[in-house]
Parts: sequence; C-alpha cells; structure tokens
Amino acid sequence: MVLFEREKKGRQGSPSLLAIDSQSVKKVQFVSGGTGIDGAKSTNGRKGTILVDRMGLPFAIKVAAGNISDNQAGILAVGLLREKVPRLVKIAAGKGYKNAFCEHVQANFPWTVEIAQRPEPGRGFVPEKNRWPVERSFGWLNFRRRLFKEVEKTILSAEAMLQIAFISFIINRL
Repeated sequence: MVLFEREKKGRQGSPSLLAIDSQSVKKVQFVSGGTGIDGAKSTNGRKGTILVDRMGLPFAIKVAAGNISDNQAGILAVGLLREKVPRLVKIAAGKGYKNAFCEHVQANFPWTVEIAQRPEPGRGFVPEKNRWPVERSFGWLNFRRRLFKEVEKTILSAEAMLQIAFISFIINRL
C-alpha cells in the first residue's frame, strides 16, 4: 500500500531518504508486559519507533519497552528495513541516535546516518532538516484516540494498532 501511494504521487516505490524517531506513550494500569520507564521523559510505558519517508509513510514500525534507549530502539527498527528499501542512501536521525545506532548502521548496512543539528534559535517553530516528516507523522498519530495511551496487552498488538493508524491515513488520501 505504501509503494502504491508513493507511485501515485509520482515518486519511485523505494525512497532514498528515511527519517527515524521514537515516541514514549504512557500505559494504563492493566498493561504490564513489555513496559518500562523512559527516564528522559519520566514516562512509564512503551516506546514506538518509526522510520518514514518524506511523505510521512512508514517503512518500519517497532514498539518496545519504554526503558530502552533510542539507540537500541533504532537498531531494532532499522533491522526491519533489510532488503525492503533498495534505493535507501540516508537515514535522518536526532541526537538520541548518534552513538550505537550510527555504528550499527555503518557496520551492517550501506547507508549513512545524518544527525540533525538544531537550527539557530529564532522566532517560532523551526523544523530540523530532513526530520520534519517523522515529527509530522507522530503529530498525525496523536489524533488517534486509541494511541493516546498504551492499552494493548502485547507489543505485537501495539505495533498492529500503529500500522492500522497509518493504513487509515493512506486510505483517507484516496
């Protein structure tokens, strides 16, 4: 479905650039499996990591416990891209991915990782180069009430809910 949407917009099926980021989501009381506390955000729950193209379409979705680092979550997510994106050249990432994630990608894949630098502070919101699509995708996901809190008992069903949300975005474009 993602490849069809890209071709419909006049792009090739495989992107040359993907952006990666993660978002921590609080869990509800009865969810216990695969959760942890994200110390940077003081959130007890799960961390969803996505890799999207410039159109905001997902190429990898990975949900893990909230207590793993962005580097570890990124390594899990980038493993899902193997042989899925033949034209991929670069992954745009934030500062949370600058250590183990970069080393892992360099050692195992022919891609480069570009760590986004914060632009000069100015008035209002200034997006980081090549990372705006992933931030916009998380913004879209925030409109899905089911994803506002982590209510899924398993990590697989949490990933499925993210996939369903992205499918609904693509269907709404038709």
